[in-house]
Amino acid sequence: MFAVFVGKMLNIKPISDELNRSVFRTLSEVADTLGVPCYVVGGYVRDIILGRKSKDIDILVVGSGIEVASRYAAILGKGASLAVFRNFGTAQVKYRGLEVEFVGARKESYSHDSRKPVVENGTLDDDLNRRDFTINDIAVCLNSGSFGEICDPFGGIGDIERGIIRTPLDPDTTFSDDPLRMMRAVRFASQLQFTVEPNTLAAISRNAGRLKIISGERIIDELNKIMASPRPSVGLRLMERTSLLQIVLPELAALKGVQSIDGRGHKDNFLHTLTVVDNVAEKSPNLWLRWGALLHDIGKAAVKRYDKRTGWTFHNHNFIGAKMVPQLFRRLKLPMGEEMKYVRKMVDLHMRPIALVEDEVTDSAVRRLLFDAGKDIDDLMLLCEADITSKNRDKVERYMKNFATVRRKLVEIEEKDRIREFQPPVSGEEIMRVFGLPPSKPVGVIKDAIKEAILDGVIPNSYPEAYDFMLTTASRLGLKPKDAGPDA
Repeated sequence: MFAVFVGKMLNIKPISDELNRSVFRTLSEVADTLGVPCYVVGGYVRDIILGRKSKDIDILVVGSGIEVASRYAAILGKGASLAVFRNFGTAQVKYRGLEVEFVGARKESYSHDSRKPVVENGTLDDDLNRRDFTINDIAVCLNSGSFGEICDPFGGIGDIERGIIRTPLDPDTTFSDDPLRMMRAVRFASQLQFTVEPNTLAAISRNAGRLKIISGERIIDELNKIMASPRPSVGLRLMERTSLLQIVLPELAALKGVQSIDGRGHKDNFLHTLTVVDNVAEKSPNLWLRWGALLHDIGKAAVKRYDKRTGWTFHNHNFIGAKMVPQLFRRLKLPMGEEMKYVRKMVDLHMRPIALVEDEVTDSAVRRLLFDAGKDIDDLMLLCEADITSKNRDKVERYMKNFATVRRKLVEIEEKDRIREFQPPVSGEEIMRVFGLPPSKPVGVIKDAIKEAILDGVIPNSYPEAYDFMLTTASRLGLKPKDAGPDA
């Protein structure tokens, strides 16, 4: 039997207020006309209770969801977009920024070696029984005779109030049937700042290996949602605790732990990374900057060494980590274009501002940092500041003060030398034209000399000085302009 609650619930947003929207009144009329039971279900109901905004409405029909969707789109008329997916028995209507998904009630059965279920028509009970978590297992009736009645068979409303994620049925069966649900549990915990119920969490650990039958694209979609959550560390900790991380991101899992020799240990680089990711998440919604934070130290496991004089070292971990980024992106089915290059740049350069802080902040070093970071310099500085996780308050204040000096220098030099979007004042084509050269090594030597002279502050970043420097450099190579006389 379903537990049915009607009206207002304690400490939650009244569902009845939300149901006064025209979309639900229209759907109620359509369902009554067609004579089919119709419910709003799933994440939309959960978000109503939590007071979260959502543009995606899930409608469950005990009958043909496609038929209800078609009638609903016809009533909306011009401007409504109807998409029908007959193979899946689903449909979607888009109208004025709102997306309404329709599906017929169904029951599912799974085989052990696949997450694709055998689907049959089912009842409301069947459909709610097959869902992933109790917080997504609440249905609200839209038919006029029972409009607004809440079907909550597994206590999902109570779990929302308590901030708990658990499966409606046996968690081992739930996760074995569809292993992606394990990533979804972690994702909801991270997005909603909820706690995974102990039996559910233990079942994730027992079934973690089943995740290997899930496509990389579906896994990375959930992982990106974890990374986009307010505190990504919540989900990442759960992934590590349940062994999902070791399957999805073994490079990150390899950073966990502290090794000690001669009584000298290093910090736990996994826990440090989680702090850095959360620090970035507090300042920026940029998903790829968060990925840069997540991967900034992945090279440390490969280069970790112990020296009796200096202790633990991680020399060149930024360089090694940057080399790991493309292969990691490729394996995880992450985009291999500008996003990957951006993350690789963040990993490669994240030590540079720190080196400036530790050494004298020279104009030349700042110019080179501006040149290498380009338009991403502000993101790089944010990452570097997030990377200061010391418990020593005096050390943190000293670093932050020095970073402020670096930022001031960056602004001063950018205003003066325009390095951020650096383009050589004299191009390779002009060098070839002036000296009558084909594409060749001398052209590259002259062009690089001009760039280095500007970055070192030998000449300003302007055309006349760069042109004169080109002539001087070419003269040292025994070259002269093609229109110069024999004694020039």
